[in-house]
Amino acid sequence: MAVNRIPLDDVPMCRFHLRVTAVTTGGMFIDGYILGMIGIALAVWGPQVGMSALWEGLIGASALAGIFLGALVFGVITDRVGRQTMYTADLMVFVVCSALQFFVAAPWQLAVVRLLMGVAIGADYAIGSALLAEFLPRRQRGPLLASLNAVWTVGYVVAFVVGYLMRGLGDDSWRWMLVSSVVPAVIVLSLRLGTPESPRWLAAHGREEEAQQVLRDTFGPDVVLGEAPTRPPKTPIAELFHPRWRRRTAFASLFWFCQVLPYFALFTFAPDVLKALGLSDEFTGGLTLNLFLLAGGVVGVAVMNRLPRRGFVIWSFVVLALSLGVLGVVPAPSTALVIACFAVFAFVVSGAGNLETVYPSELFPTELRATGIGFAAAMSRVGAAVGTFLLPMSIDHLGTQATMLIGTGVVLAGVVASVAWAPETRHLNLAESCGGEPAAPGFPVPATGDA
Repeated sequence: MAVNRIPLDDVPMCRFHLRVTAVTTGGMFIDGYILGMIGIALAVWGPQVGMSALWEGLIGASALAGIFLGALVFGVITDRVGRQTMYTADLMVFVVCSALQFFVAAPWQLAVVRLLMGVAIGADYAIGSALLAEFLPRRQRGPLLASLNAVWTVGYVVAFVVGYLMRGLGDDSWRWMLVSSVVPAVIVLSLRLGTPESPRWLAAHGREEEAQQVLRDTFGPDVVLGEAPTRPPKTPIAELFHPRWRRRTAFASLFWFCQVLPYFALFTFAPDVLKALGLSDEFTGGLTLNLFLLAGGVVGVAVMNRLPRRGFVIWSFVVLALSLGVLGVVPAPSTALVIACFAVFAFVVSGAGNLETVYPSELFPTELRATGIGFAAAMSRVGAAVGTFLLPMSIDHLGTQATMLIGTGVVLAGVVASVAWAPETRHLNLAESCGGEPAAPGFPVPATGDA
């Protein structure tokens, strides 16, 4: 009797899918928590030591610079050595560096520790998205990959709430804020142990029998990879600029860059920005905006498979430009207008930000997936680091209105890049999404490509 073989792209959702999604999103929770805590910690520690805007910017940008290095380097390493080893190693760095933050005594020390933490975060962006995308069925791939960014937002918001509640712990409250990331890091590290290697990666590296063994152990004897890789693995970063992939590389990098530059710049220093805009209770205002971030992240997951990827990214940039543009052209805006514009910005940037963990995973084949994700994440963190470093000085020297207009220009650049290069990948399997016919005019069709 013939056996009905089920391709991995079409395997029904099971407990394993939920488990690997949970432990991958756990890493993203920590990423968001680590990045979200620094703003409120600096708001407490900065006045105690008379910290300059320069040092505030350097500390705020240090983790983002580390993400650039980690994503760029470890994306390539992950495509060469596999997903599994790196999947746990980066969590070990989280644990150690989170603890070290408690003992820093000078701004430069905190900047160094957070640079190292950023390297681990950057690695996790490349590793987690690649591994999860390679296990998920196509129907659930969009929402479950989107959940990575949504849970990142949860971590970011939880950090703000925890920091807000810890402000009353005395002069050292900022230390307890920063060291608190040890707790989720230890939990997620213990849960990631035992996660299998990606069968797609194994097959792409000529280890077909090991790939089939992972499939048998995980899903049963009837599940197969489906469309197998047809080319020997190529993982150097230079391959991303081959004519087959360069526009995909440009799009993945630019849309992510244009989303996160104003996002991190504004929300890392949300209390300071809101105070500069005339809001009297900046901490409560910041908490309110973080709740809009959380709501946007949840809604973004819910609509991920209901909206075309291309339309989602284009129109979200349009709304972001309008929300920042209003604050750039209205002199002395009222409290209600400030909160309304920031709430719209927070809700939309968080919802559309879910595309950051979906789109890049769908644009590149297995042998380049972690490298492509890592490169795009690295480029985005150039923007995030630059924005975070310059924002305190921009407000000091140029004023709040000019700063908002600069942010508007950045998101308008995102509109242009998305209109020119965004493909439509919704409902495609990984082989089709990285090599199929694109929706955007002028978008190149790779001659070959596999999942």
